[in-house]
Amino acid sequence: MALFITFEGIEGSGKTTQIKLLADHLLSQGRPVLCTREPGGTPVGDQIRKVLLDAQNQGMSPLCELLLYAASRAEHCERVIRPALKEGKIVLCDRFFDATVAYQEGGRGLPKDLVQALNGLATGGLKPDVTIFLDCPVQTGLGRAHRRMAGQAEKEDRFEREEELFHERVRARYLQIAGEESNRFRVIDGMKPVDDVHRAVLSALRTHLP
Repeated sequence: MALFITFEGIEGSGKTTQIKLLADHLLSQGRPVLCTREPGGTPVGDQIRKVLLDAQNQGMSPLCELLLYAASRAEHCERVIRPALKEGKIVLCDRFFDATVAYQEGGRGLPKDLVQALNGLATGGLKPDVTIFLDCPVQTGLGRAHRRMAGQAEKEDRFEREEELFHERVRARYLQIAGEESNRFRVIDGMKPVDDVHRAVLSALRTHLP
């Protein structure tokens, strides 16, 4: 049964951990799963990711940033996500178009109509069946993210270097989207222990994954 599940949240919200736990759970049931991420997911997308997340590109204009995300997403949808769904796989994606609304519209202040138009163009109308939003306070998330980055040789920390106010705007926009699209979004407390969050994720997906 094909299913498109996306995970959203600010830096350090626990998305990567929860995607791995969910993938392991689904694989243990014999379900076909594909894990992917944005930006990235394809050779072209991975190269774009390096540009977007490199702190040396801190001065990148918001419009350039938006266009790069759209380019990566267009390739991702065509080369990876749509083919996997056609094969009947469950696709777990670390961020999708909601991240662009939250970060580039909410965080950067780009026009809503522009962001929506580019999201629609890049995805060709593809939309997640369900979106898991792992919520946590900005200071907590950034603290987790900085600790994680400290142990990595190749740092992708351009966004982690943004001021807290930027991340507060991003989180607020995420929560606004969740309120506007409550049929698709499932908001989960990312402050709870990892196993508790995992159980909450499984509970939120119960109707989609009987």
